Amino acid sequence: MPCASCTRATVAERPTLRREVRQFLSFVRRPRLAPRPAGRRAADGFWQDWFPAVSLGRLLQWALLMWAVNLLFLGPIAVMAAGLGGATHRLNLHNIPWLTALLWAPLVEELVFRYGLRRVKNLWWLLPPAVAAMLSGPGLAGGLLVAAFMAACWLPYGAYRPLARNPLPWSIRRRYVRAFPWAFHLASVAFSAVHLYNFNLAQTPAWLLPLLVLPQWVTGMVLGWQRVRHGIGAAIVLHAIFNGGPLLLVWLVLQAAPDLAL
Repeated sequence: MPCASCTRATVAERPTLRREVRQFLSFVRRPRLAPRPAGRRAADGFWQDWFPAVSLGRLLQWALLMWAVNLLFLGPIAVMAAGLGGATHRLNLHNIPWLTALLWAPLVEELVFRYGLRRVKNLWWLLPPAVAAMLSGPGLAGGLLVAAFMAACWLPYGAYRPLARNPLPWSIRRRYVRAFPWAFHLASVAFSAVHLYNFNLAQTPAWLLPLLVLPQWVTGMVLGWQRVRHGIGAAIVLHAIFNGGPLLLVWLVLQAAPDLAL
């Protein structure tokens, strides 16, 4: 059990949001797997990956910052690009996909695009069911594929825990550390590219497509940083908060002025 002085020291060392933003910008310029946050306990890394020691309040602060950046800067650029290319959003205001936005997308998209950033050992056989689940959508087949993915992640750390104590060879780990900046940025680009499906693109020229998903690209980098720094659980929760805020605002506006959806 940690002593009170250790707990106070850990709280004192916790960085402010402004400092975390600087750390994030430095990370984007030079992505790396280390160091972990100060005060991280020497506990089971797998458990902390899914249940990280980051407060919900801090994740909410990051969501508020991302909403502000998207609303004031990136969103207007995406809207301008959509107007120039004739693209329209597929979102049906009369049928807001709450389940998909709050549960399915945060879980499945984080498993596809960011789980492997720190768990590369079994990625070659874990990634296919995750991608298949994302393409299947939140139905029976997709749910079974996600369940299979989660079982494959968790079972080695339960009844078959000794199987989890088999790290990658050092030679492979060194190569991955060198290639990690590419892996991080490619994951962010792929994440944003998938969100082109949210649009009816019409005859939108190719050079405008990156601008349509500029908010998702930046959001993906923030989520990737959270995944690498705090764990996959932090990325999933932040993703859910980020998705839920704008949809809740749209729903409240439509309740107050339903004619806006006509």
